[in-house]
Amino acid sequence: MMDFTGKTALVTGGSRGIGRAVCLELAKGGAGVALCYAGNEAAALETVRAVEDLGAKALAVRCDVAEAAQVDRLVKAVLEAFGRIDILVNNAGITRDNLILRMSEADFDAVTAANLKGAFLCMKAVSRLMLKQRCGRIVNLSSVVGLRGNAGQVNYAASKAGIIGMTKSLAKELASRGVTVNAVAPGFIETDMTAALSESARAAIQGSIPMNRLGAPEDVARAVAFLASGEAAYITGQVLAVDGGMAV
Repeated sequence: MMDFTGKTALVTGGSRGIGRAVCLELAKGGAGVALCYAGNEAAALETVRAVEDLGAKALAVRCDVAEAAQVDRLVKAVLEAFGRIDILVNNAGITRDNLILRMSEADFDAVTAANLKGAFLCMKAVSRLMLKQRCGRIVNLSSVVGLRGNAGQVNYAASKAGIIGMTKSLAKELASRGVTVNAVAPGFIETDMTAALSESARAAIQGSIPMNRLGAPEDVARAVAFLASGEAAYITGQVLAVDGGMAV
């Protein structure tokens, strides 16, 4: 288990799935955890209770990460509650899947705004703080789809590939001040998104994974925790695939 004693983490999209698992993993290491959520307040408050049950301080803030003013209010709320932000995990994201001939401009814009612009706004807001602290960890959630592409997910793949480009670029901007920026690219993980798959689609996906199983949110959370820890101090600008071998 990584030691995050005295650290504060901000996890976007932290109420469910991978985000929730990240919140709990960081809390186990002693981090105070602030999470933001888009709309499911009940799930967010349940995650807060789970973090507090681990003995860590927790805060939930409603925020649309695609809106700069809301991101600024989010960061302000976290600073008022915790005094600092040491770790940013950009996990918030949505899907609006369809073949390109049927994909609306609105669906493309919604996905890139939430997934790509949202990560940009959060990194911009937190970077200034981390530069002043001369330390910090930013971990962005990309996807195996951003590495390989996927039919019916032009918008999602574009947003997740864009996150990789932003990660590598920002890593070069912040490295001299002790701030690392890395990405984790999950494969197919057992979340609400994959729960909606048909049995045939699920079987086809599982057959394409060398480890022959879907991942668990905790598999991703442990990778995020490593990159957010002191043990990863000399790692920046990297993309760690957590996909059971899909991207090999």
